Amino acid sequence: MSKPQMSPQQVAAFCLGLPGAREDYKWGGIRVFSVAGNKMFAVLDLAGAGLSFKVADELFLGYCDRPGVRPAPYLARARWISMQPPYPMGCEELCDLLQRSHQLVVRRLPKRQQAALLG
Repeated sequence: MSKPQMSPQQVAAFCLGLPGAREDYKWGGIRVFSVAGNKMFAVLDLAGAGLSFKVADELFLGYCDRPGVRPAPYLARARWISMQPPYPMGCEELCDLLQRSHQLVVRRLPKRQQAALLG
């Protein structure tokens, strides 16, 4: 039995529901989800051509070995992965990874900003 899949619209709604998250449009129509002004944690192509987000350093290679997941163009050095819809993982796993991406970025902020965003 296949796991329920998220649509790009559901991904965007989930990202915007995370503490302090905001959305900008950059680079000719790419949806960028960030915290603290400009600290990106997820990127969603408006044309539905892909979703990219940060993963923990120790998990990066393992995710890149999974079918349908690859290093994110231009962001792989920072341990970002990329995937195309339909996403190769279920809603629960994808939501968990997006939340972790948000937390990884927030943890690099000054302590006073972290407290409000990690809740």
